[in-house]
Amino acid sequence: MNPEIAKKVREAGIVGAGGAGFPTHVKLNADVERVLGNGASCEPLLMSDPYLMERETTGILRGLALVMESTGSERGTICLKGKHDRAMKTIREAVQRGPFKNIEVFELGDFYPAGDEQILVFEVMGKVVPEGGIPLQVGAVVSNVESLLNISRAVDEGKPVTERYLTVTGEVKKPLVMKVPIGTSIGEVIDFAGGTVVDDFKVVIGGPMMGVVTADLSTPVTKTTSGVIVLPSDHNVIAGKIKDPERIMRITKMVCCQCSRCTDLCPRHLLGHSLEPHKIMRQLGSKASFSKEIMEDALICCECGICEKYACPMMISPREVNAQIKRDLLKDGVKRTPKRSEYRPSLFRDVRKIPTRRLVERLQIGQYEDHPPFMEERMQVQEVRIPLKQHLGAPAVPVVKKGDRVEKGSLIGEIPENALGARVHASMEGRVISVDEAVVIRQ
Repeated sequence: MNPEIAKKVREAGIVGAGGAGFPTHVKLNADVERVLGNGASCEPLLMSDPYLMERETTGILRGLALVMESTGSERGTICLKGKHDRAMKTIREAVQRGPFKNIEVFELGDFYPAGDEQILVFEVMGKVVPEGGIPLQVGAVVSNVESLLNISRAVDEGKPVTERYLTVTGEVKKPLVMKVPIGTSIGEVIDFAGGTVVDDFKVVIGGPMMGVVTADLSTPVTKTTSGVIVLPSDHNVIAGKIKDPERIMRITKMVCCQCSRCTDLCPRHLLGHSLEPHKIMRQLGSKASFSKEIMEDALICCECGICEKYACPMMISPREVNAQIKRDLLKDGVKRTPKRSEYRPSLFRDVRKIPTRRLVERLQIGQYEDHPPFMEERMQVQEVRIPLKQHLGAPAVPVVKKGDRVEKGSLIGEIPENALGARVHASMEGRVISVDEAVVIRQ
């Protein structure tokens, strides 16, 4: 084990690039048996991970080797879907060529959500992460391939995280994969892709299943922004994400038919977790049989969206209901302890995996599926707004003030003392214009 690696990763402000932004240095201080490099490109339309595995192969494998060294792991695995044949070919050849030791390639099936870290751990290692737990509990660390690339650059070159690779697609003139300075507005990103081809649109930040919808084009790109998807305002992906929360609860009480399809197809339930979304839906309309214990199961929902976008015949949203319940419970300080000590994955799990092709058809996004090219031209921006919270944990504490001059890579936000968090760095040279929940820098 090498503690210097975790130290350099902490200094560089690296967080999980494929999910909630868990600070990576915390993972690297663990002692595990296996490291999984997550290149599943889990959600439809998002293509930056396959691109990186094709073009930045050595950096990704070097990052994986560094995580193995930091955690004392003797085995590393790069995981990607077999359908990404160019990325698969490149990775396999690089692993065979060396010099990286004890690294192998695992071919994932084309299903959703293959990139969920708990699903990934089970697919590769056959182990179930406990309810509400993390892969460390079963001897694994999972790191997105872009995070691995950032790790190699931090350790070997001293580079902090100042840019993000992302996919820009949907109703834009030139769909592409591009590298963007963190803090760039999504409006500028869309303009760089040639602008929109529809007048009435909204933007999904992230993927079509788990991403969030906004009409605010000043929204900044962060360390966890994997996609910018422009869709017509009346598209069904958009409509399901902007319903009024109270209306969702009211409709759920009236419409849920208790068919249990949301539970039958729930990835967590299929792993053997006690989450049964249809029972949570039942609680909303039944005061007589109300169970606080069942409601607390919402805390282990991964919010993948299968129940909402694929399973429910009544077109209601167990995902959104669970998310609302989860927010309320967390606000009240409720913690969900595991109900089981042993987990038995469903015998139907393999036949209930959701094929990505069928999901794409259900979402009506097939016309946006082409593999977009990488934009080699470097994006130049005049101003960035860099949030001090782009990660799981406490917001970074600003270490600059209005009027300060900063260089690209300068530290602008520090981790609060004794808190979970990540550093934040300037993504361009310029002067600090303002400091509040974000640091605004202008050239």
